[in-house]
Parts: sequence; C-alpha cells; structure tokens
Amino acid sequence: MEVLNKDKTVVVIAGPTASGKTDLAINLALKTKGEVISADSMQIYRYMDIGTAKPSKEEMMGIPHHMIDIVDPDESYSVAFYKKDAENCIEDVISRDKLPIITGGTGLYINSLIYNIKFSETVIDEEFRKKMNQIAQTEGPEVLHQMLQRVDPESAEKIHYNNVKRVIRALEVYEYTKKPMSQHKKESRMEPPQYRYLVFILNMGRDRLYDRINKRVDIMLEAGLVDEVRRLLDMGYKPGSTALQGLGYKEIISYLNNEVPFDEAIRVLKRDTRHYAKRQLTWFKAIQNAIWLTGGSENIEKNTKEIQEYLETSI
Repeated sequence: MEVLNKDKTVVVIAGPTASGKTDLAINLALKTKGEVISADSMQIYRYMDIGTAKPSKEEMMGIPHHMIDIVDPDESYSVAFYKKDAENCIEDVISRDKLPIITGGTGLYINSLIYNIKFSETVIDEEFRKKMNQIAQTEGPEVLHQMLQRVDPESAEKIHYNNVKRVIRALEVYEYTKKPMSQHKKESRMEPPQYRYLVFILNMGRDRLYDRINKRVDIMLEAGLVDEVRRLLDMGYKPGSTALQGLGYKEIISYLNNEVPFDEAIRVLKRDTRHYAKRQLTWFKAIQNAIWLTGGSENIEKNTKEIQEYLETSI
C-alpha cells in the first residue's frame, strides 16, 4: 500500500520499554513507504547504543531512521529542541511523499508534538540555576519545592521535590516571566498541531512485559553493556552528565566505581526499568483518542494490518 500523504498524517507508535515499538514501526514502514523518527530521549546520544536499545543497521532493514545519534553525551538537549528538530524531520519526510512514523517511549517528546506545545523562549540563566542548586544541596530539595509551591502550586503538585532539575526550571520560568509554568503550558496548547497525528500505544500483560524487560537487560549485558559504559568513561564523559544518568548507565557506573556488586547493580537496573515502564504507561493513558494494541513480536503483522486499515480509512 502506498501512502500519498496529502493531509499530513503522522503515525505515532508509543508504549513502555520492551513492548516491541521499534519492530512494529520498521514493519509498518516497509509496507507503507514510511520512515522512522525516534521519540527516545536516550537514543539521541552518540556512542550509547547498547544501553539505549538502538536498532542496528541490519534491524533497520533499509528504513531511514531520524533523530538518532544527533548529540554527544555531554551536550544539553531539551524537549524544545526535540520538537523543533522532529518537526523539521516530519516536514522533510512528508515532502518526499513518505509516511512519518514517530516511535519511542519518551512521553514528553510525544506530547510536545501531538499537543503542539509551544515552549517559552525564556532566557536560560546559569547563575540562577547554580544558586538554586546550591539551596537544594545546603538546605534540601524540599526548600526549593516550597518556593515553587508559593509561586506555582499547580506545577508543584505535579513535580516531585526530588526532581530538582524540573523544580528549578519551573522557578526559572516564573523568575523571568512572572507567570507560572503551568499557565505557560495551558497557553501553549491553544493552537492545534499542523499535522494529523494517529497515536497507537502498545501494551501487554504486566508479567509478560516485566519478563521481556528482564530478558532485554540480559541481552544488553551479553552484547557488551559494561564495556560500552567503560568506554564512555574512558572518553572523558562525566558520570554526573544527564546522558550517563540514564537507565542502564548509572547502575553500571556504580558497579565500575566499586560502589555495589555486579549482581546488585543488575538487580537495581531491572527493578528500575520495570518501574519506568509503569510510569510510561501512566503517562500514555492520559493521551486522548489513542488506539491501544497488544505488543510483542507475535502481533507485529496483526498490528501492522490494523494501522494500515486506519490509514486507508483516514487519509
């Protein structure tokens, strides 16, 4: 089936980690003249392949993949940057008469597109951030959270006090605009998106998903995850950087630094990945008008056909 994308339709395949998003996206792309655009906040980093479960060249099966390997591990990259770059990719794919297929599990990235969230052009003030970080370190993150509670109670309710980075960002937005970040978010969603998003979310029984997660970690270890992390450290990338604080990296760094035994590091990695999958599902359940599908390799053809049918009746 060829897709002549005159109404700017974009397919989104979301879901928790290890639910089979990438395989489904590639299979769909093969059958619809599609190209894959990643919505994964870890796959953007170069040199981080195993721990982020990037598809190999063989697994891509000749399908172009965008938004992978675009920044170094020590570079900062925000959701605002992602939205701009991903929309440029979408426009490029559509201009070549191909179907854009957004695939990934980073809810913030996906929401930025489907809800057309406009990000404030607030000045980034490193001095302000340094001052706030100092307060968090000396007086505790709860003090920062209380500051946010006073100026933006709605954001404070949604952001955990331990998420210091997001608390500081919300305070920074208020400091320079005198408007709560929650208000910015409401205002930013008033303009409809320029593309027509069809959102499909993969899920499966909890026990099966958790089993797939555990097996995926084992496969990563066999593929050389420990050596990948060691190599990143040898290249000079700092353990405290955002990239190396990602799942699969911080746990192995703890092991390499002799802070925990290997078996304990792996136990924590599997546990925290399961918890992450649970948070992803909570996030995706809030997406309106999404179509839920059962994930897993045995359902790839069935799911591909179902998505194709939606495309045929909607384009």
